[in-house]
Amino acid sequence: MGEALEEARAAAAGGEIPVGAVVVRDGAVLGRGRNAAVGAHDPTAHAEVTALRAAAARAHNYRLAGATLYVTLEPCAMCAAAAVHARVERVVYAARDVKAGAAGSALDLLAAPSANHAVRVSHGVREAECSHL
Repeated sequence: MGEALEEARAAAAGGEIPVGAVVVRDGAVLGRGRNAAVGAHDPTAHAEVTALRAAAARAHNYRLAGATLYVTLEPCAMCAAAAVHARVERVVYAARDVKAGAAGSALDLLAAPSANHAVRVSHGVREAECSHL
């Protein structure tokens, strides 16, 4: 989560919403991401999507079985769906997003019975620090 926080701080310094994400598998970082929607003029340039894209490129496979996605803010519906589609094993997020969170707060897309894959979820890791951002 510390590395995701670094990405979130970099996003904030660049005028973006301060969210950072890191994809880890077998103890190695496969991908990093930070929000870049404002600067890139791209509504899909969320931290999670950016990190998943980088991880898939490094793994040479969009399926990231066995990977954990660490993110400073609860994923939105788009990012949760991307994690499901990537077959991420686990999502660990810090702060809840009661308005748009799709990992249990507003919606629970990571455990939807209609999804092709169920993702384990943990939250609250460094929550106060991430909420402050």
